[in-house]
Amino acid sequence: MMQLLELFIQNEYAISFATTASDSEKAEDLFNYGIKTENIALNNSSFDFFIAELNPAIVLFDRFITEEQFGWRVAEQCPNALRILDTEDLHFLRKARQVAVKEQVAIQEANLHTETAKREIASIFRCDLSLIISEVEKELLEETFEVPSVLLHYLPFLVDPISEEERNQLPKFDERIDFVTVGNLYHAPNVDSVKQLKKYIWPQIRKQLPDAQMLVYGAYAPQQILELHNEAEGFLIKGWAPDLSEVLKAARICLAPLRFGAGLKGKLLDAMRYGLPSVTTTIGAEGMYGELPFPGHIADDDEKFVTKAVQLYQNETIWNDFQKQGISIIEKRFLKESFSKEFNARLEDLKENIDSYRKANFVGQMLLHHSNQASKYMNKWIEEKNRKQ
Repeated sequence: MMQLLELFIQNEYAISFATTASDSEKAEDLFNYGIKTENIALNNSSFDFFIAELNPAIVLFDRFITEEQFGWRVAEQCPNALRILDTEDLHFLRKARQVAVKEQVAIQEANLHTETAKREIASIFRCDLSLIISEVEKELLEETFEVPSVLLHYLPFLVDPISEEERNQLPKFDERIDFVTVGNLYHAPNVDSVKQLKKYIWPQIRKQLPDAQMLVYGAYAPQQILELHNEAEGFLIKGWAPDLSEVLKAARICLAPLRFGAGLKGKLLDAMRYGLPSVTTTIGAEGMYGELPFPGHIADDDEKFVTKAVQLYQNETIWNDFQKQGISIIEKRFLKESFSKEFNARLEDLKENIDSYRKANFVGQMLLHHSNQASKYMNKWIEEKNRKQ
């Protein structure tokens, strides 16, 4: 989201960030970016007055649930505004994979045709454009669900180039120590990953590397994760990292045994940025490296995962090769300048030809019509109910 906001700032948009979320001490201070923040309420017609007065040229919805709640109001009050959905990752894909893991079904056989899929793909059709962070997910939408490519725009992580000076300042192999994993611990795939580390993977690594430690960083850790902290075993729950770069520059290897998930994994991108090779799963590496060599090891079997992690921890030559491959992936797949111009051009084309785009998307117009009525009267019912309480 911050990368998207920075793109709009660079193109001199005036930005209002409307949110139903409460304040958090870990939230980015948008005021420093010249962005105005507005608090909005769910199921409340006050949003209608707010959005009508603002009269934006573009409205960006953060995930499909936000579009479900506010999309019909935007369409009614500001019919000429472009409606863009930032999927972040495909929720229905992540949830289907989570169910498959729980039911011990192969990830490839996960049932994707769920209620969540119907809701999320309907949201994609209702919007003028949806931002897809992974090539794998774009292909899935186009080939499995027959979503027209004109409704989708591939926009991955956007990273500034790593200068020669920054590369030279990255700590070397023998200046780093220990294993690390990072991620929001309110997020189910990360919670499951940490539990996998604790129960199956770390005990075997620790047997072979008795002086090494496993450092787990992430905000909002639930009690079940906090209870895994064990200094005697070298398994340390460290909580939120105020400076992620320091954490990743100090560690030697990033471990991410993700069994389910979707989109792109920010922890692996950050590891590449700070010269840190990774050991992860097929799910973790999905969409990250394209046709390039992955900067680390991919292992879906616990025994192989442990073997590769221990070998990499001890092999400086391979470690150095993986570090270079990570930087190469950033340069070839995630540089901001490689995607920003195309994205801006897509927005301008949409703004100039919005009527023809919408006419061509009759399914979207049909869904918008019906969802408008359903969401509209459900929201009004809830608003009236809240008023009487």
